[in-house]
Amino acid sequence: MTVTDTQRAAARPGRGATALLLDADVHPLFLPRDILPRLPEQWRTRYANETSGRGGARVVRDYPRWRNGGYRIDAAVPGGGPAGSDLDLMRTQLLEEYGTDIAILIPLTFVLEGPAQYKAAVCRAVNDWLAEDWLARDPRLRGSLNVPFDSPDLAVAEIERFAGDPRFVQVMVRGDTQSEWGDRKYWPVYAACAEAGFVAMCHVGGEPGNRYRGSGAPSYYLEQHLWLHMPVERLAMSLICEGVFDEFPQLQVALVEACLTWSGPLQWAMDAAYAVAGDDAPRLRKLPSEYFREHFWLSTQPVEEPDNPRHLVQAIEFARIGDRIMFSSDYPHWDFDSPVKALPAAVPPAMRAKIMGENAARLYAGRLGRF
Repeated sequence: MTVTDTQRAAARPGRGATALLLDADVHPLFLPRDILPRLPEQWRTRYANETSGRGGARVVRDYPRWRNGGYRIDAAVPGGGPAGSDLDLMRTQLLEEYGTDIAILIPLTFVLEGPAQYKAAVCRAVNDWLAEDWLARDPRLRGSLNVPFDSPDLAVAEIERFAGDPRFVQVMVRGDTQSEWGDRKYWPVYAACAEAGFVAMCHVGGEPGNRYRGSGAPSYYLEQHLWLHMPVERLAMSLICEGVFDEFPQLQVALVEACLTWSGPLQWAMDAAYAVAGDDAPRLRKLPSEYFREHFWLSTQPVEEPDNPRHLVQAIEFARIGDRIMFSSDYPHWDFDSPVKALPAAVPPAMRAKIMGENAARLYAGRLGRF
């Protein structure tokens, strides 16, 4: 299907078909053949054994998925190849079909077991693959850095390696960290992000670590799919309560693919608790809600869909996050959101324009350059 100018204008209010459209969550898929040649020889056998038989597509392993293994059926590469592994097909189905101005790529590295040096080598190989095979081939693409988060010295080295490359806009904060995200051992990573102007971005969903701690693994994909936003609530509280933003006031954090209406109740609950237990968080110089609205950004996919679409608008207004939400399609996954249909008609034009592109352009302005 080809999107008409009228349909595209519906996703780009204010300036019709020319309004800014920025997609904050697109998943390119790397295959073992992409990574193995970029790994030092000592790690190739290990990586080959870990990825054998699954083509790098960890998303299909956790639970049986009724939607083509977790992907759009039409995103499979013609002639063979898993969805998300072909740049030309992504161009056709996403960039060209909707007139996307900028797409931010988030390759997910779920294979990160073993020695710190091995994790760092895999991250380095994935980052080089993204830069050479994707970012170099289309100026509309921007990238996310994978780093060995639990080895801050190695993570910082990888951040510094790409600090001068404006094609990369953010650093992945992994969902399976060994400690809470605000732990001081991670502060060098946040310092490096702030110094380089990188956004710290958390995309949870496939990591087996902290997400199950204390509660056990869910039995069904339905549970796991609806559960995604819960870890990022902990992430937000940890970074705020540990004083990360007092130490690094320029640091911005994007919470991707984690819903958004929970942010209002979380702000209210944090402020209420701080009013009676504030002495327990002596580093804080502001209300927790102020830190949240000054440092956190959310994405639309998956976005909550109440029976009355106006209630979604009200939830955004109550949480005061209308200028902190970014459109995301989650291409090429089965629950992909078209920019034409991602937001209900009840969303006012001014709010829609911010969400579809203006907010993300403001967040990433320091590294986007001209486009």
